[in-house]
Amino acid sequence: MAGGFDLRSRLSGRARSVWAKHDREGEGWLPLWCHMQDSAAVAGLLWDGWVPARVRALVGGVLPEGEVDGRRLAVWLAGVHDVGKATPAFACQVDALADRMRDAGLEMPYRAGLGADRRLAPHGLAGQVLLQEWLKERHAWPGRSAGQFAVVVGGHHGVPPEQAALLELDGRAELLRTPGGSEGVWRQVQGELLDACAVEFGAEGRLGQWRGVKLPQTVQVVLSGLVIMADWIASNPDLFPYFPLEAGFDGGRRVAAAWRGLDLPGPWRPQVPQVGVGELFASRFELPAGAMVRPVQAAAVEMARAMPGAGLLIVEAPMGEGKTEAALAAAEVLAARTGAGGVFFALPTMATSNAMFPRLLDWLERLPAEGGERLSVLLAHSKAALNRDAAELRAGSRRRVAAVDVDGAERVPKAGEEGSGPAELVAHQWLAGRKKGLLSSFVAGTIDQLLFAGLKARHLVLRHLAVAGKVVVIDEAHAYDTYMNAYLDRVLGWLGAYGVPVVVLSATLPAARRRELAQAYAGAGPDDGRFAEVEQARGYPLLTAVCAGHDPVLGRPAASGRGHGVRLERLDDGLEALAERLEAELADGGCALVVRNTVDRVLETAAVLRARFGAEEVSVAHAGFIDTDRAENDRRLLELFGPDSSRRPGRHIVVASQVAEQSLDVDFDLLVSDVAPVDLLLQRVGRLHRHQRPTRPAWLREARCLLTGVDWSAPVPAPVRGSEAVYGRHALLRSLAVLHPHLEEGRSLSLPDDISTLVQAAYGDGPVGPAQWAPALEEARVVHERLRVEKARAADVFRIREAGKDGRSLMGWLAGGTGDADDTRAGRAQVRDSPESLEVVVVEELEDGSLATVSWASEGRGGLPLPTGSVPSPKAARAAAACGLRLPPRLAKPYVIDRVIAELERFYFESWQVKENPWLAGQLILPIKPGCPTLLAGFRLMYTRENGLEVSSADA
Repeated sequence: MAGGFDLRSRLSGRARSVWAKHDREGEGWLPLWCHMQDSAAVAGLLWDGWVPARVRALVGGVLPEGEVDGRRLAVWLAGVHDVGKATPAFACQVDALADRMRDAGLEMPYRAGLGADRRLAPHGLAGQVLLQEWLKERHAWPGRSAGQFAVVVGGHHGVPPEQAALLELDGRAELLRTPGGSEGVWRQVQGELLDACAVEFGAEGRLGQWRGVKLPQTVQVVLSGLVIMADWIASNPDLFPYFPLEAGFDGGRRVAAAWRGLDLPGPWRPQVPQVGVGELFASRFELPAGAMVRPVQAAAVEMARAMPGAGLLIVEAPMGEGKTEAALAAAEVLAARTGAGGVFFALPTMATSNAMFPRLLDWLERLPAEGGERLSVLLAHSKAALNRDAAELRAGSRRRVAAVDVDGAERVPKAGEEGSGPAELVAHQWLAGRKKGLLSSFVAGTIDQLLFAGLKARHLVLRHLAVAGKVVVIDEAHAYDTYMNAYLDRVLGWLGAYGVPVVVLSATLPAARRRELAQAYAGAGPDDGRFAEVEQARGYPLLTAVCAGHDPVLGRPAASGRGHGVRLERLDDGLEALAERLEAELADGGCALVVRNTVDRVLETAAVLRARFGAEEVSVAHAGFIDTDRAENDRRLLELFGPDSSRRPGRHIVVASQVAEQSLDVDFDLLVSDVAPVDLLLQRVGRLHRHQRPTRPAWLREARCLLTGVDWSAPVPAPVRGSEAVYGRHALLRSLAVLHPHLEEGRSLSLPDDISTLVQAAYGDGPVGPAQWAPALEEARVVHERLRVEKARAADVFRIREAGKDGRSLMGWLAGGTGDADDTRAGRAQVRDSPESLEVVVVEELEDGSLATVSWASEGRGGLPLPTGSVPSPKAARAAAACGLRLPPRLAKPYVIDRVIAELERFYFESWQVKENPWLAGQLILPIKPGCPTLLAGFRLMYTRENGLEVSSADA
């Protein structure tokens, strides 16, 4: 049995006196031998019951006896990970426990005697040194061979050591062993512990063969992650109680009780579906009556079945073609074929992640499962705790993690429970938090969560262990800029090295970007001729498959036959001109969407249109609403303009920012849009005549997009300044150039046929547009290229290296990193090239000066008191936290951000900064009075339910 170790019996009294853990609030403690034994046992249980087959095969594939050796190695490394605690630098910290060791002959100075120098020998680094010495001196290992194994011990607190730290410790032997008569005793005890671990954990007879192994860095990473998991579990005193224990200590019973109490869900173990694609889709998804599988969906599944092994599958198809369903179906096939134990679905924004999460849950409910199977599920973004679906899942899964008596009554399965059926979906308590959350088997989250796998941050190995055992799906791959793509490409390189299946989805992917994605995954150089065909391919829909050791494969499924024409027209950029045009267009009714590139333009436009049409016929959607209001805005848009809307108004105008480009399945009769890069403009056009609607007004039955936000009278059309600030002049001019024939000649866009043609022309290198535009286009290209190079260089500062040669140690892998700043505001700023911003929690200030949640919040969350002298009720605190708001970039400029924070800190309430108040502790609070402006750092802030946040200069 994994927990049946008896390390204690192999050790002398001196070795048994070494301590590992101490309860600061009591007398409890844990000897090192016990923690070693616990950790090794947990590693074995994780290997057997939690590690996906894909990861076991990765580790076993480089060892002489395969996965059997892989398990031995994981258990042994987990067992020895804390050997560095058998040193004076660590042991001197607790006098009573150090005195026990002194009584056993292990002399050491008191803590004050070692002083600050003790920090030169953190126990992880000390353990790496001791293990390397032992391997070299006792087993004749070369230094390089020893280093690639021992670095797992050195990095078990989240950061592999740097060479400079080893060199610094090398001259301070007294930190590892007390000089003089006791030095030999220390050496004997350290060797005794390592000898005993090698024998007890099954490594002794394998070290001779492992000596010649060159561990790939991918294997070093996942072993490091596994050791950290084992250490964290074995360090939980609720699972592994501290000494003194009752008589008759039984290590096997102790581990079995802990494992049962942890009750960690195992990995997904899918089988390759044996049914046809049509039957597969009918059983996995709720399809409309009479719906047929679309050609691109069928082709994606068949390509997943035909790929030689794990690889990259790029699916390019029009909006509304069911790419999400195609990705999930392909993920099931790829997971079954490669041994992946879950799926990570990465999306551009929190809104798209929230929209995807219930779809993921619905798919999981429909998957076949063995009786009693439990699957862990997570929504991963910074505000996931406020999501209703995620909260309900957590509430239904909540239980205390603690050891359970192995003789306790087993639950008797209910009649009919065994056999095929839906798995139980759980949000496991241990798999929570930004360090461990991604270790859940199924994750929907923002793309940041994936990009963090390329960021030098503490405990990065856990994030890599999490993705190494999954199928990764990347949605909206066209939506990321140069800076984010630099991180994405690096992460793809590591995913390819792990053998992780990846599915990439896009409606508007430039050909050059397609090639970059393929090369990044394959670890190929930019001049690798095998990928020329990938860039040159012009079919649409288009599938691209890339597998290690094989040439790329292209698939060109037929179009579904769904399509329509869209006529483009120029519209002068004047608010009155817009209002007059809309009044004419909507004279007989109809619903129009007006998309602006900045929030200021949204609000200016909405004000003019409300004056013309009335407030009840004009609504606003942009990112400057508090979270609850934004979610309500989305719900209302779907209710009024979604595919099943029965409440569609006779006439209405929605003025929106880029929030209308993604996630919302809404349908409008007329589109007005500021000019945007052509791929994003096509996304906006995808909200035009999206569904069959026989009641569409006669005048609006031809789909039309009025293009504005441009000075059309200039020799070269000039986008407004706000649009250039958001997208850059180069992308906007190229977009206008490829659309010029449609605008000039009145030729309709044919969708989806023209999508790929337009995207490839706009993002290609060839000449576009009228000849007289060429100088302006070239000038914009030069500026764009310089910025692109600068962004790529900036991204490299905190980006991890590519996977190194086999046998190269992970030493220094995270040198110069960001510390713990992965899933934090600072971390997100590292992987997204966006202006810095501040997030606040909006509360309402009442007439008497007291605070409450905003009065208009629905579902009983409005007007709840928030006392500043005591801890608010959990309901009120959660309701307040749901009213987060990201302030506009102008309030986070370097010259004003400190003042903004200082003024907001006036509302820092000590009584809120406690662990009983996790929702509001550490948050910046912004009190508002409805209908009254709030002054902040020289700006006037006005928040209304109708318009969201409006910001102007206080001097205006």
